[in-house]
Amino acid sequence: MSAKARVRQDGKISLPFLNDVEAAGIPPNVLARRLQARLKDFIVNPVVTISLEEPKPIQISVLGEVTKPGNVQLEPGAGVIQALGAAGGLNDFASRDMIFVIRQTQPEAGAPLRIRFTYESLTQVRGRSATFRLQSGDVVVVE
Repeated sequence: MSAKARVRQDGKISLPFLNDVEAAGIPPNVLARRLQARLKDFIVNPVVTISLEEPKPIQISVLGEVTKPGNVQLEPGAGVIQALGAAGGLNDFASRDMIFVIRQTQPEAGAPLRIRFTYESLTQVRGRSATFRLQSGDVVVVE
């Protein structure tokens, strides 16, 4: 028996015998073990293999001096330059050395992080801009 399932907005998947199962945020190996344990009531020695076919896009906001400010979806692993591209690029009033990513930290860590980039470092892929990856919930601000 095999099944393909997409994680729904509520974080669950629907599977034969098990109906709705919480899947969002659970690593594939952990979910496989949980499903295997639940399937033992229906199948002798079940073997569960989970593969991720399509990663969930990250959701970020791009604000300030860009052509189309707002919320954008990007592929996991995207950097600041991809976010600026999705927002239509810098407008005529943008300061090329005042590009920031605001990242929420853990509540116990205190204030959010404010990470500065320059347009030159982003386009020439230098320094930390070459390896910096956005996360869901980040806000890119161009002053």
